Amino acid sequence: MNDYVLSCCSSSDLSKEYFAKRNIPVVYFHFELGGTQYLDDMGESVPPKELFRRMLEGEETKTSQVSVVEYEEFFGPFLKEGRDIIHITLSGGLTGTVNSARLAAENLREEYPDRKIYIVDSLGASSGYGLFVDSLADLRDQGMGIDELHEYAEKNKLHVHHWFFSTDLTFYIRGGRVSKTAGTIGNVLGICPLLNMDSDGLLIPREKIRGKKKVSQRIVAKMAEHAYNGTYYSGKCFISQSDCYEDARFVADMIEEKFPNLDGKVRIFPIGATIGSHTGPGTVAVFFHGDLRTK
Repeated sequence: MNDYVLSCCSSSDLSKEYFAKRNIPVVYFHFELGGTQYLDDMGESVPPKELFRRMLEGEETKTSQVSVVEYEEFFGPFLKEGRDIIHITLSGGLTGTVNSARLAAENLREEYPDRKIYIVDSLGASSGYGLFVDSLADLRDQGMGIDELHEYAEKNKLHVHHWFFSTDLTFYIRGGRVSKTAGTIGNVLGICPLLNMDSDGLLIPREKIRGKKKVSQRIVAKMAEHAYNGTYYSGKCFISQSDCYEDARFVADMIEEKFPNLDGKVRIFPIGATIGSHTGPGTVAVFFHGDLRTK
């Protein structure tokens, strides 16, 4: 096995156990809930159900990215051991954390001139970002070297699709992503916007669909449209959800029926504090490998 480090940030929304099993070190984002600061440690400090309950009760949330110093402290021990690093970040379209990671890498190269430090902007988020890192871990474990893995990551990151919908627009309204008027009407009429992530790593509303069942069917249709080999897709599929497991399970069951060649069952993960602070409860997101994401 190649002795280099493949790492990512906690906003990749898998689980501590999953990352430990895959040998992927994780650096934590931060969030504030009700005036108290926490690490986004994948639900250890504040479990997802508690996060969303407290948000619904009116406690305000704020998020903050990993600082340059924190990245230096995270990368430093690996470099001291003589190991190279390829670190994958949350989309630069959503946060400036990739710039902090690059500054930290630049600073550390002066101290460790013989070491390689690659920083890759995933242009992804939540468990789609996690799926991308997971696919890189597969290649690492198959013996791919760090230079080749870096090249592969840059060429293939836009082949990971992110499609999601929300059944509750409350926090999209609070965050300014949906106007108060449109959001209020949408909630009353049961409008569930279908969004995806574009080639710049930005969240883009694509369709307005009335009803949870219809938007669930539509998101599965989008997977059939964009996944490698359509319904013969044989890769992995991850789903993340914010306190709406039954909705996610409903979508997962449809996917498993429509895509019989999947690599294992659909994996469902909770949306973590960094992403969940902006979506609130009621969001279901589907992630898979497919054609090239565009505008």
